[in-house]
Amino acid sequence: MVHTLNQCANVAMDPPFNEAYKALLAESGGGGSEGGGTVEECELPVVDLRRLSEGTAAEVEECKKEIARACEEWGFFQVVNHGISKRLLGEMRAKQMELFKQPFERKFMNFSAGSYRWGTPTATSLRQLSWSEAFHVSLSDILGSTALSDHLTLRSTMEEFAGKVSSLAQKVAEILAENLGSSSKFFVENCVGSSCFLRMNRYPPCPVPGPGQIFGLMPHTDSDFLTILHQDQVGGLQLLKDARWIAVKPNPDALIINIGDLFQAWSNDVYKSVEHRVVTNPKVERFSVAYFFCPSNETVIKSECENEAAAVYKRFSFREFRNQVQEDVRNHGYKIGLPRFLLSS
Repeated sequence: MVHTLNQCANVAMDPPFNEAYKALLAESGGGGSEGGGTVEECELPVVDLRRLSEGTAAEVEECKKEIARACEEWGFFQVVNHGISKRLLGEMRAKQMELFKQPFERKFMNFSAGSYRWGTPTATSLRQLSWSEAFHVSLSDILGSTALSDHLTLRSTMEEFAGKVSSLAQKVAEILAENLGSSSKFFVENCVGSSCFLRMNRYPPCPVPGPGQIFGLMPHTDSDFLTILHQDQVGGLQLLKDARWIAVKPNPDALIINIGDLFQAWSNDVYKSVEHRVVTNPKVERFSVAYFFCPSNETVIKSECENEAAAVYKRFSFREFRNQVQEDVRNHGYKIGLPRFLLSS
């Protein structure tokens, strides 16, 4: 009886995937897809940030070089001794789980309109469907949300977490700008707290048969400068490296940082915004929280290179980039991203 009650609770809590995508699921036929097959598990480059504050001058420089090298070769890396306590990470995870355990119909009431998202409304095929739900919240919404008056401890935890990861993002951006011979003043002025986002993710168990049949989050690149991710130990994150997918081995002591499209354009292709995805799990739910280091909509992105003739991308505002992404998703079912802004096109 307990098992039955838990199943009923999950049904009330989970988004109605089966109903909304009944036609797509009926077409699946139980076969595999591009997400199937064996994927090798790999540990991302790990950078110990303690050296930045406690190391010798030589150790500080080596730490900075490791960060830049990882962003050039991988687009992804992990950081340990990052200054965000296990206490805070644990509180963030607990409050996040509590938020997702609400009945489905109440989840839309926690933040401003459009913050709660699930599935892929534009999906026309299984490969475009994301079996997940999320609260995608601007930091200004966290600070000003009246709906969160019933979740005061959640708001204070989110504020504290966002403040810590924001400082970390600024530090990493400063290091990467310095590596290019550029000033970090751009990020201090344009990537302020109110322009950044926090996204709490939940990936419910997916009962659809067939390995890789449905993604938890479909393959994509991030539309920001940097993303900082804290994930649980379930696993499921995969990234494209040397034309093959690799699974990221969870590290309980690390945060994952990856380059977004804007930093690839700003660095003139020195740093790589890498395609990544989340695969579903048939039995276990997965949680993660991501911080997106973004500029204001009016911020203009241009390639940082001494010779403008060598620039790879057109100048564009963040608003133009976001609008183009949204238009492509509506028209094609997926994001095209940076190729839209190549000078050669």
